Amino acid sequence: MAKRDYYDILGVARGASADEIKKAYRTKAKQLHPDRNKDCKVSEAEFKEVNEAYECLKDGQKKAAYDRFGHAAFENGGGGFGRGGHPGGDFGSAFADVFEDLFGDMMGRRAGGGGGRSRASRGQDLRYNLRVSLEDAFAGVQKTINVPGSVACDSCNGTGAEGAVEPTSCPTCSGMGKVRATQGFFTVERTCPTCGGQGQIVKNPCTDCHGAGRVQKERTLSVNIPAGVETGTRIRLAGEGEAGMRGGPAGDLYIFIEVREHPIFLRDGKMLACQVPVSMATAALGGEIEVPTIDGGRSRVKVPAGTQSGKQLRLRGKGMPPLRHGPGMSGESGDMLIELSVETPVNLTARQKELLREFENIKADNNPQTQGFFHKIKGFWDEMKG
Repeated sequence: MAKRDYYDILGVARGASADEIKKAYRTKAKQLHPDRNKDCKVSEAEFKEVNEAYECLKDGQKKAAYDRFGHAAFENGGGGFGRGGHPGGDFGSAFADVFEDLFGDMMGRRAGGGGGRSRASRGQDLRYNLRVSLEDAFAGVQKTINVPGSVACDSCNGTGAEGAVEPTSCPTCSGMGKVRATQGFFTVERTCPTCGGQGQIVKNPCTDCHGAGRVQKERTLSVNIPAGVETGTRIRLAGEGEAGMRGGPAGDLYIFIEVREHPIFLRDGKMLACQVPVSMATAALGGEIEVPTIDGGRSRVKVPAGTQSGKQLRLRGKGMPPLRHGPGMSGESGDMLIELSVETPVNLTARQKELLREFENIKADNNPQTQGFFHKIKGFWDEMKG
């Protein structure tokens, strides 16, 4: 039976990069690993095929030979392969690349531990939710925030050792952070139980940080909120997250913005909307009204005669600025929409009622919406009768 193409086995195209080949192998190895498919002969055979394919394609010279000659490149002992065309030796070299992915959580792998060759590990990223007003989002603002978290220990300068003495190499793993064990034809790596994957140990832990190299402390930070931010905008402050373990680099601080609702303005991206009531007389006769703007100013707007409720007027450039551009800088600001709401007067005096009745009795064709509505109703009733 003809051997399957190595690229088909891994599910990648010819010419795939080393990273793409490695990623495909990891995915296949996870799916077909014997620990996840106990007593399944098919999965076991496919798992061996996947390892054989990866052992060839991860090596630049072997890959070049395979691309040119196919499986024939390794027949009769060529290309460094063993009996039957399988990679010489065992699958340990290929499988070691993905063992952390397969069993990291099961073995208690520590986040940020990496390969364990370095004593230091990066600190965790932090999230801070910050609420700002719509006015602050319009103009931009500088906020002072208090962030609880860990910082490097001053007593040991972040080393974790009393007197800032450098840690020593772990005797169990010889500074590797991992120990190896052979299981059948696999060579398995586990996190070193002595140093926890750090590769080094602290003989005399610092009394303040207990060997961690960091302590809990609340910090005060100043944050620049740019004009134009919206709810969901994320601001990254590099190196302002949790301090790293034993002198490792700090994580980042991510500030998530939430813009509070405004009592006057509604926002949609760069657009602002404002509902403004107008009197019945102004709506009928026309006139001018004064409306507020988000920058704290005022604008006068002409109301056309015969205005109905729901009519919208537009003020150009009176909306929100685009993100990263403050007022007066490059970038166009949005517009402001004014929706007019004709208000029916209440608590009328006797004279006002008299004038309205007199107005009502003067028949004129100046209510087009009313006339159109009742014309439709008449047509509906006539149709029902028919």
